[in-house]
Amino acid sequence: MRTIHYIMTKISVIIPTFNREHFVQKAIKSVLEQTYTDFELIIVDDGSTDNVSQAISKFNDPRLSYIYKENKGVSSARNHGITISQGKYIAFLDSDDYWIPQKLEKQMRFFKNNPEYKIQQTQELWIRHGKRVNQMKKHEKPSGEIYGDCLKMCVITPSSALINKTIFNEIGLFDESLPACEDYDLWLRISCKYPVALIDENLIVKYGGHQDQLSRKIKFLDKYRIQAMQKMLNSGILSEAQKQLTITELHNKCTIYGHGCIKHNKQEEGYKYLNLAKQYDKF
Repeated sequence: MRTIHYIMTKISVIIPTFNREHFVQKAIKSVLEQTYTDFELIIVDDGSTDNVSQAISKFNDPRLSYIYKENKGVSSARNHGITISQGKYIAFLDSDDYWIPQKLEKQMRFFKNNPEYKIQQTQELWIRHGKRVNQMKKHEKPSGEIYGDCLKMCVITPSSALINKTIFNEIGLFDESLPACEDYDLWLRISCKYPVALIDENLIVKYGGHQDQLSRKIKFLDKYRIQAMQKMLNSGILSEAQKQLTITELHNKCTIYGHGCIKHNKQEEGYKYLNLAKQYDKF
């Protein structure tokens, strides 16, 4: 494996994990095999009850540190990693994903050649139940001023993102009060202020279909996206154009979620959300 030596700037790679002993070794190995070598790898074990710690103990690399903490969710684990990190840049890797060896090298080269950007991501391959699947058109990743795209759905993949740490100093960390869509919330706060670059290469592999995926455990995700949009509207940081985009999408998601609640015999909650967006019509 060749090693890249040009102008190294340390990256803090954060892997949050919870009961992922069968996946985490591949994720760790993909970081340690990066052609860009100036990084620290922080593994935050969010209270696992399986043999994750034993799986991690098989790696002997001075760049790797392992922290075990009380189970408080993925946002708490990522935030802990950010708080103790020493790098100029932050990279996340979910413990069931893995990186292509040149990922960090190509991302750092991009930052060197495009210093106006503070956040970027890459394209990705999807594996479901052991087979490669094609992404739908709605999953195509945009580039540049993408706040409007981020409102519709989560268009930034945590495992592909590389972020200048100063962004977190300005916009804050992951919202630990959200049981899901915590990344959707973060990307809204970032993309309303910063353009997001895209390296148009598949530099990560995402696994899906297993039973412990958070998105499979939590239903009605739009409820938390609505909460994130309300936060944005109440934050005072949006431009007038961004406000209008947010209100329009809030109407869409409140309509979908409200009718879904009514369909499932949750009339009170359903009508609450059908009326919620109207509060912002004269915002």
